[in-house]
Amino acid sequence: MNFFGIGLPEMAVIFVIALLIFGPKKLPEIGRSLGKAIRGFQDASREFQDEFQREAQQLEESVKMKAQLEQAKEPQTVATTDESENATPSTSEQS
Repeated sequence: MNFFGIGLPEMAVIFVIALLIFGPKKLPEIGRSLGKAIRGFQDASREFQDEFQREAQQLEESVKMKAQLEQAKEPQTVATTDESENATPSTSEQS
């Protein structure tokens, strides 16, 4: 068993030291508090990851939509450019 690079013998030593410092009555309470803190950290991490994925998906959708709009406007832009080129010589011919 390897937890944060700490093997079973090291964990046993840490447990014995914690037992001596806090006493047998306080140790379960500390364990519960530590468990709740770890669970809260995991929940916050999961929530952050979900939010990040949602934002990335929205960004990807907006980029796709912008690309589609630009593709739809390209033929109109070319036609407008052709019309303006044709209009300029005819205007100068009338002058």
